[in-house]
Amino acid sequence: MSDKPSEEPSSTPEIPDDVWEQFARDTERDIRASAPKEPSARAREVTERLKQDESKKKGKAKRQEPEGWRTGPAWQEMNGRARRRRRAWAVIGVPLAIAVAVVAMRPSLIPGDPFGKSDGGKDGPDAAAASPLAPETAAPTAAPSAVDPETPTLDRPFAGSPALNWADGAAGIVLPQAKAVGVFSKGQVQLALKQAEKLLVDANLRPKTIAGARPTAALAVLDPKQPGLIAELNTSLSTPTKAHDPLMMFSRFAPKDVRLVGDVVKTRGRITFKKGEHSGVLIHADYTFVYPVVRTDGSTEVTRTIVRRVLDLQLLDPARYQVTSGRLSVLTYNADFGNSACDVYDGYFHPGFSSPSSAEPTGAAPSGPTTDPYDRSKGIGEGEGENETCGTVSRT
Repeated sequence: MSDKPSEEPSSTPEIPDDVWEQFARDTERDIRASAPKEPSARAREVTERLKQDESKKKGKAKRQEPEGWRTGPAWQEMNGRARRRRRAWAVIGVPLAIAVAVVAMRPSLIPGDPFGKSDGGKDGPDAAAASPLAPETAAPTAAPSAVDPETPTLDRPFAGSPALNWADGAAGIVLPQAKAVGVFSKGQVQLALKQAEKLLVDANLRPKTIAGARPTAALAVLDPKQPGLIAELNTSLSTPTKAHDPLMMFSRFAPKDVRLVGDVVKTRGRITFKKGEHSGVLIHADYTFVYPVVRTDGSTEVTRTIVRRVLDLQLLDPARYQVTSGRLSVLTYNADFGNSACDVYDGYFHPGFSSPSSAEPTGAAPSGPTTDPYDRSKGIGEGEGENETCGTVSRT
């Protein structure tokens, strides 16, 4: 046997050169075919348009944005200037004035204790105050019932008034239970209601405002982006005229002429809310405020001025409109003034007393009908046309 080992045959068969060359050519061709290519300009345009169409479809599913969103004067789309209406009513009518004069001569005609001599017990004339009326939840169906025609005094400024058992001041502004409305959460609606309450309180119940001071807190809740509103209110406060009357929004008495008796203003009304026309929160407030006042010249005669205010306020979505987040816009503000001089536009109420003072403006003689200022069953000016009228009040 030979010691030279035998050569083992290769387990991989040899590939001819021409086969290798064909394989290399095929591979190179496949690589070139599968490599990414730069799209043409036309292809890029079509692709971008498809992406935009898809994005618009998704956006519409979330919110339909108005034309001119965040660009145009959104308030003009909603007639954003507040609409207002004023009616004034002068001193009490002649028949009631005569009745008061008769009572003054013969107080025994009045049931109860006309001069406040009662000890204030449950049998006294103020017993009704111990049982205040429940909060108003809907418009009443009639005016308040007649009460004994007692003469108001410094100690009992609401004697003889239906407001005797109304709530005191801000306690009469009872906010409804908040809930989510549209894009606004329950918390945002609650804040809007609190803002409306702040407006009502500072404009009508704050002692400094009543004495003629600037209602800073009330102005602070209003949207400065609402066209003309803040400028109009500022003008009315600084230079009041018939066209710019602060009494349309704020209750003010001339501090040199009259002052509030005590520290209580009687309040009655209601506040409601719902989804507004422009996807916001619409807040409706309807309140009557009764102010007992006396002259500052040392007189002890007490009279009352009754003011009813109806406001429509709105909270709008700042994602849709050019508004200030959390501030209120004013759609309408209407007012009735009971027992204030007609056609006097100096920015203050001028209540009538049984013995007028020559130093106080009296304005024009009333020519309109006699009205009960405590009647909350009708809208302001309902059934009386659009003209501003000045009549007399049947009671104060």
